[in-house]
Amino acid sequence: MPVSLRRGSSSLFARAQWDARRHSRLRRVERILVSSCLMGRPVRYDGRAKPVVGDLFERWRAEGRLVPFCPEVAGGLPVPRPPAEIVGSRVLTEDGRDVTDAFQRGARLALEIARRAGARIALLKEGSPSCGGTRVHDGTFTGRSTAGEGLTAALLRSSGIRVFPETDLAAVASLLAEWETH
Repeated sequence: MPVSLRRGSSSLFARAQWDARRHSRLRRVERILVSSCLMGRPVRYDGRAKPVVGDLFERWRAEGRLVPFCPEVAGGLPVPRPPAEIVGSRVLTEDGRDVTDAFQRGARLALEIARRAGARIALLKEGSPSCGGTRVHDGTFTGRSTAGEGLTAALLRSSGIRVFPETDLAAVASLLAEWETH
C-alpha cells in the first residue's frame, strides 16, 4: 500500500489501520507501537528517518510485533516541516506558529491504533515533542533537552500503555518475556 506524505493526507493513517488489522490476525504475540521513523520511514520533521539497528529490533519486525505510526504526520503535518518544541502547554514552531492541535490529533490517533492492534507497549523516539517519553527539547530551539514527555507519549502512558525510548530495547525485551511467560 503506497504511503503519501502530503499535508492533510489520511493515507498514512489508513496504512497504520491496515497494519493494525493485519497484525491482529497474526498469532497472538505482544504488539509494540513504534515511531515510524525508527522503522526507517522518512517522516521526521527534516524528512529523514532514525532507524533502529539491531538483532532484537529486527527479530520483532520479523515476528510481526511492530506497529509503525507517526503521530505528527497522522495529525496533518507535512514532511518535511519546521521543527517544533513544547513551550509551556503549547507546541510551537521556531517562528511561533501553534501546531498544538495537530500534535493532539496525532496523539489521539496513535492511541486508537495502539488499541486496535492490542499494543500495550510503545517504543518511541526520545526527544520528540510527540514521542519523547522522558526528555524533550526545552522550548528554546537551541538543541537543549529537558525532562518531560511529548504529547503522544503522555497520552499513551496515561491510558495504560508502557512507553520506552528507542535506547531501551532490553527493558522492552524483559517486559515481553515476563508477559509472554505468564
